[in-house]
Amino acid sequence: MAKYLNALPQRSGEIFLTDGGIETTLIFHDGFELPCFAAFDLLKSPSGKEALHRYYQTYATLAGDYGVGCILESATWRASSDWGDKLGYSAEQLAEANSQAIALLYEIRQAHETRHTPIVISGCVGPRGDGYNPDTFLTDSAAKAYHLAQVTTFRDAGADLVTGMTMTHTGEAIGIVRAAKAVGMPAALSFTVETDGRLPSGKPLGEAIEEVDAATDAAPVYYMINCAHPSHFMAALEAGGAWRSRIHGLRANASAKSHAELDEATRLDEGNPEELAQLYGDVRRLLPNLNVFGGCCGTDAAHVEAICKVVLAA
Repeated sequence: MAKYLNALPQRSGEIFLTDGGIETTLIFHDGFELPCFAAFDLLKSPSGKEALHRYYQTYATLAGDYGVGCILESATWRASSDWGDKLGYSAEQLAEANSQAIALLYEIRQAHETRHTPIVISGCVGPRGDGYNPDTFLTDSAAKAYHLAQVTTFRDAGADLVTGMTMTHTGEAIGIVRAAKAVGMPAALSFTVETDGRLPSGKPLGEAIEEVDAATDAAPVYYMINCAHPSHFMAALEAGGAWRSRIHGLRANASAKSHAELDEATRLDEGNPEELAQLYGDVRRLLPNLNVFGGCCGTDAAHVEAICKVVLAA
């Protein structure tokens, strides 16, 4: 049963860490092949499960060492039906994989949660299409219908919330929020942007947040930005707007390269953890409610620890 479903501790404003770039860590550091960039596929083997356990344990330990909260994001960004079909999963097998992903996080929470480090379990929902270059823009009703099965599985498995990650357009984001609401779960949304600070759909970040809030009566518990470098969206934040108060989380890429460049890259661009951390400090001064800190492509525990040091010193 979900522990924090009705009282998410990160809403208190205290500092929470989350993880880094799970797929790039597993591929480039641990040597795994991830077909379709699907980390959940590792759950089918003992060595894969061990790698995922080790990955999450690193971040839970890091949060405990610094006495801050922790949000564990399930390895299910690709665990929806279209991607499951590509990987040869039946509907039953896919539901089981989503359940196992949440169960693994329960193991981590049981071992590492303390009074000073509450551990929140989030069911990660990824886009139906490509997270960098979407070829289809869903209506909100189509997105709700598509994502409902995965969101329902997260509820039944005991996740504390649903997080729509790397959202490229507002229709899909709205649909995920409505799917979560239909099964009684809180939802957070994380948009990605291109180097111009706009979503891959072309919509400015601020307009996207305002549109989703207007369509859902501000149902998302908060918004995040992920899979983009701070230099890509800093100008949008500096331009101002009340919408900035709705952003509580940041999971930036280590690299300042564009999505197109990252798609073609054969080597991991890890950037500089200390420089990235300083940029997080700059972003935090522009976002009054920013309190959830992690990373995305190219980042690992070294980046998240550097970020933690900067935000705690502010």
